[in-house]
Amino acid sequence: MVLTVKNLNFSYRKSRLLKEIKFELKPGQVLAILGPNGVGKTTLLKCLNGILKPQTGKIYLNNQSILQYSRQKLAQTFAYVAQRTEVGDMTVFDAILLGRRPYIRWDVSASDLEKVERVIERLNLQSLMLRSVRELSGGELQKVAIARALVQEPQILLFDEPTSALDLKNQIEILSLIRETVISQQQSALLTLHDLNLALRFADRFLFLKEGRIFSLGGYDSITPDLIESVYEVPVLIQYYQNYPFIVIE
Repeated sequence: MVLTVKNLNFSYRKSRLLKEIKFELKPGQVLAILGPNGVGKTTLLKCLNGILKPQTGKIYLNNQSILQYSRQKLAQTFAYVAQRTEVGDMTVFDAILLGRRPYIRWDVSASDLEKVERVIERLNLQSLMLRSVRELSGGELQKVAIARALVQEPQILLFDEPTSALDLKNQIEILSLIRETVISQQQSALLTLHDLNLALRFADRFLFLKEGRIFSLGGYDSITPDLIESVYEVPVLIQYYQNYPFIVIE
């Protein structure tokens, strides 16, 4: 297992938001973290990469406690893309190049530049690479943040609503790229999504949170109308198209 989480608990002040969270993640897996607003999805991602510190519980990377990792090693292991990206005044190329920062010792190498150029080409960002990030739309900025995470080449990719600012075409493009990268590079990805049908199309494991606890964790066979109604309080039907399940509101 590349990631093991055991009995993780997190509280804001006196309010416990995450309760006894435990799961494992293998290389090559895409895990969708699902559930209603305010249930702790973003908080869980922040606990995993050290932005927030759980009150109790253990996190292991490659069977080693996360507490034994240096900050540089954690930056090489995790890449995190938040819902909103804070930007300075720099070009798109330089913003993506920041993803190589955990590996740069003295100066940027030719290999670093090549990796940036390849990702820019894969995400069709060539026309933007010399523009200032302050001139970008929300969707363009989101693609730049995802490009920076891919350039980082971590073992584990963490995406918090990666498609929230994107149109339909770019949603499909980005999620396809994430899945392709995870499989080809034997990385792992955790992503929070509100669109259940996108989750069912591009993830292979599904973790549902309800009231701070894991309500369900499994593959496609775990997804049932009763599960969705229990978590979201909305009756649904599950149908299939080209072997993919999709959810229809009754």
